[in-house]
Amino acid sequence: MVAQVRAVDTNPPVSLDTGIVEAAEAALGAIGAARAEIGRVIFGQQKVVDLSLITLLAGGHGLLVGVPGLAKTKLVEAMGTVLGMSARRVQFTPDLMPSDILGSEVLDESADGKRHFRFIKGPVFAQLLMADEINRASPRTQSALLQAMQEHHVTVGGERYDLPAPFHVLATQNPIEQEGTYPLPEAQLDRFLLEIDVAYPDREAERRILMETTGASEHKPAQAMTAETLMSTQRLVRRLPVGEAVVDAILDLVRSARPGEGSDATITDKLAWGPGPRASQSLTLACRARALVEGRLAPSVDDVVALAVPVLKHRVALTFAARADGETVEGIIGKLVERLG
Repeated sequence: MVAQVRAVDTNPPVSLDTGIVEAAEAALGAIGAARAEIGRVIFGQQKVVDLSLITLLAGGHGLLVGVPGLAKTKLVEAMGTVLGMSARRVQFTPDLMPSDILGSEVLDESADGKRHFRFIKGPVFAQLLMADEINRASPRTQSALLQAMQEHHVTVGGERYDLPAPFHVLATQNPIEQEGTYPLPEAQLDRFLLEIDVAYPDREAERRILMETTGASEHKPAQAMTAETLMSTQRLVRRLPVGEAVVDAILDLVRSARPGEGSDATITDKLAWGPGPRASQSLTLACRARALVEGRLAPSVDDVVALAVPVLKHRVALTFAARADGETVEGIIGKLVERLG
């Protein structure tokens, strides 16, 4: 049996087998429950919550950028509880060493006098790791974490240790105070599926924050999913079909953000470097995950438009002349999105 699902009215129908439809219906209920539970403790940040969920459902890592006090840490803690994942938090500082994250070997002596090395696992051996203020750690420590993010294992003393499944990192950065920081190089930023901007809440959301977080007790989120459910949903995301119109929109957008490849020289001349194929992969997965979060079984071009900035912002750099003229990465991406039609 085959079900017909139409992403948008202008796209041809996408064929879905019954197995995908049934799995999606079950996943939608779990995702809806998870969003509701997170929304009970995180106020006025629904877009941030949705983008964080999209990151995890797509199997990626996220970079949360915002000033202190916007509940970034609380969001990660809530997501760990709601999604049934073991969560750890590491506060990154300039003196943090790779072994403080990955773990280290210690020399043990048995009762018969024999000595051997025993590996003590670090906080990276969690299903959800919060790397708080990741840009405060040295490049050496940043690289150790980012290598683990990419390879899903660590090597210590010549031995390989696999990280738990699922494994996700949500890192934070403070966009204002840059003294004593080590900005992530472009190649390492590319490891993050999305860069998520965390803005100030509106007045009504801040009123709710005041009333619900300064009393004698606070609401605690309840578990809505398990790690196994999350992984099955991640597999479902990869099975969702993507129409040709969406694929073409992704390719048009990503390729036009590269110097010398776009058709509009007034835009491409302002680009120092652009996104690689990993950006196309990230955008495809994120579009699928966004469609599922919003209750649809196939992504549309609207998903490409909505996710263009979070996917491309940290993968595009402007020339010095463009920055001097007041251009911004978000503005350039906005112009490229407008060309999608």
